[in-house]
Amino acid sequence: QVQLVESGGGLVQAGGSLRLSCSVSGRTFSSYAMGWFRQAPGKEREFVAAVSRDGRTRNVPDSVKGRFTISRDNAKNTVYLQMNSLRPEDTAVYYCAARREATMTRVTTTPENYNSWGQGTQVTVSS
Repeated sequence: QVQLVESGGGLVQAGGSLRLSCSVSGRTFSSYAMGWFRQAPGKEREFVAAVSRDGRTRNVPDSVKGRFTISRDNAKNTVYLQMNSLRPEDTAVYYCAARREATMTRVTTTPENYNSWGQGTQVTVSS
């Protein structure tokens, strides 16, 4: 098991940007595919972005495509979510998740497939 700690959330005006970071404990970070999810009050947890172990495969849903970018630095045990052109509907608690993955290039978008989760960081976008 690894431990995940998110940071970088906050309050931003519509059209602004934020960069979330997720620091992962342990020496085996490169063995994990990583993902970002979000959950707004009264809504189900929603997939936001995923990146493979080697960082070469990335997946984002249409709702954030062209605005959000996921990346990872295996030397720093950190995964990032760069969020640009933020909208009020992006307001949610954002969670980082890790899945121990045998395949270097595989990503997964389903929250049930992730084994470890961070505590979440609040992102609020004002109109």
